[in-house]
Amino acid sequence: MNWPQFLNPWTALIATGIVVPLLLALYFLKLRRQERVISSTLLWRKAIQDLQVNAPFQRLRRNLLLFLQLLLLLLLGLALSRPVVQHTPGAGEVVVIMIDRSASMSATDVGGSRLEEAKRQAIDLVNSMKRGSRGMVIAFDETAHTVQAFTTDTAALRRAISSITPSDKYSRLKLAFQLADAQLSFIPEQNRPSSTPPDVWLYSDGKVMDLSEELTLMGNLKYVKMGSDDAKNVGIVAMSARRNFERPNEVQVFARLANYGSEPVTTDVQLSVNDEIKHIATVELPPKRWFDPEWKQQHASEIPPDFQTRDSVEFTLDLKDAAVVKLQHLYREDALASDDVVNIIVPPARQLNVMVVTEGNIFLTRAMRGIPTQELKVVKPSEYESAIPDNMDLIVFDRYFPRELPDAGSFIYFASTPPESKLKPVVEDDGRIRFLGEPQVIDWRREHPILNALRFNELTIQETMQLDFPLESQVLMDSDRGPLMILYREGRKAHLVVGFDILSSDWVFNSSYPIFMLQATEYLALSSQVNVRESLPPGSSPTIERTLLNRVDPNLRTLRISGPINATINVPESGELVLPPLEKVGLYTLSPEIPGAEQLAVNLLSEEESNLTPSAIPPGRAGQVLSAAAGKSRLELWWWIIAAAALPLLLIEWWVYTRRVHL
Repeated sequence: MNWPQFLNPWTALIATGIVVPLLLALYFLKLRRQERVISSTLLWRKAIQDLQVNAPFQRLRRNLLLFLQLLLLLLLGLALSRPVVQHTPGAGEVVVIMIDRSASMSATDVGGSRLEEAKRQAIDLVNSMKRGSRGMVIAFDETAHTVQAFTTDTAALRRAISSITPSDKYSRLKLAFQLADAQLSFIPEQNRPSSTPPDVWLYSDGKVMDLSEELTLMGNLKYVKMGSDDAKNVGIVAMSARRNFERPNEVQVFARLANYGSEPVTTDVQLSVNDEIKHIATVELPPKRWFDPEWKQQHASEIPPDFQTRDSVEFTLDLKDAAVVKLQHLYREDALASDDVVNIIVPPARQLNVMVVTEGNIFLTRAMRGIPTQELKVVKPSEYESAIPDNMDLIVFDRYFPRELPDAGSFIYFASTPPESKLKPVVEDDGRIRFLGEPQVIDWRREHPILNALRFNELTIQETMQLDFPLESQVLMDSDRGPLMILYREGRKAHLVVGFDILSSDWVFNSSYPIFMLQATEYLALSSQVNVRESLPPGSSPTIERTLLNRVDPNLRTLRISGPINATINVPESGELVLPPLEKVGLYTLSPEIPGAEQLAVNLLSEEESNLTPSAIPPGRAGQVLSAAAGKSRLELWWWIIAAAALPLLLIEWWVYTRRVHL
């Protein structure tokens, strides 16, 4: 039972404490008689009695008017206190139920998980549906799917809601809204109970990637805010690991944590290798809200002046062989478990095989010799064409257009382009390549690993090829004459094209040139073969190439995947194998082992999902926000007290008074 709450209790008590005694005083007081001159003493006895009557107070007697007036004042005082109850609105004639199943909905700050609470409230909503009402159920995270299409069968709706399972994926609402609109458009006009837009009940904490976008929806959105505003959570929001170029056995691990609670947290972070603890470090995490300018302006006095912030850790490991590195924090009071642990798979260390195809560019060969490699081959174009290599991790082409490439690999081109590719130079009518003179660098992608920490403001270039490139490619460096550097992935090949000849520029005399060669080599070749294996976000569907499957067994028909999700997968007879979506974080193992994909690590690493504070505004900035406590809205009762009790009582009091007067 939901007892009413009072929004204005003290004002009501003070007002009632003033008016009720005043009313009682009026009934205690008697009217004082006026003195008159009389002609006979026979009335003295009566006068003496009147002296008693004119005493200021009298005994309070039973009086229906007094009772009615007291009751009326008490009702008005109760209305002044503004009593409210949490009211669950009933379901309408057409109901769309949307339930968020993303990572943050697994938080346990409401007793059980937010998802279980959302399912319970959604089932209560279905139970309130009237006979003949239609309802449907949509579950969403980063994607959305219809769990139950429109039906009048409430039992089917309840079963659909109960069948929704949690995932660790991110959350987006746009697809869910589009799916709801599509389903609503399928309801024929003659089957629509009324012209009123349907109610769309959204059970979510609002932690969606597209919260700030303007989302459209055909129905009336009722956002049921799940979760508490003071949920505690510490999450690992970023982690990276890489081998040292010069010392390949050395692995450096970096991680950053965030505290989304309301109080500072000091906790330990533990690093283990193949489940053996190697290092423990301590972090001191201030609440994330301390860095919010608006909050800081109002609550600056709550921040301890001597609090030391340390939100990141860094470890160095000696790893020659393959290993699974696991990082976890030991704070146990938080509400979300999926961001407490991060796994990274480190392949065995090895150096690269690199080939440089050039007629004798000394600046290029010197830069490549400064990069640690297992084998560096410098060949002329004729030597390359006579024996196309298939064991090279990276091939660099200097002012040479190759006629053929290996089936897979990474390639860098200076003043040249790949053969038979969508990325190609613009050709004049006479067949000559079009060059553009003296391009000026206007922008470059500073955040890209290849160009990280590099500057090109003063780079002087004599001329560059005009490039024709597909839309899916990345322009890494741009000029006033067109793109200067483009990264393009084509199947199993990665092409990095530099449109100008480095010898026709002053780049080779700039410190950014050798750093560029190092970072480009690292990104194109080392990122997948020497550095750690890439972590996968929840919901990823990794692809395993056919060549890797054939290397294990050309007749392989089934593949077993075990971990947070267990499944047996049928291997196609041809083509690549696409694994099912890995919706839960953790470590997955393939059986039989596939080279390069023996284990797969899925990590959350999302500040949006780790921040458990529910959104106070409905996604799309439109709709009604309902209470987080059981999907209820606040219903004020003061109007009902006045309309249903005080006014009728006032009419009764008037009737009693007038009857008494006429009597």
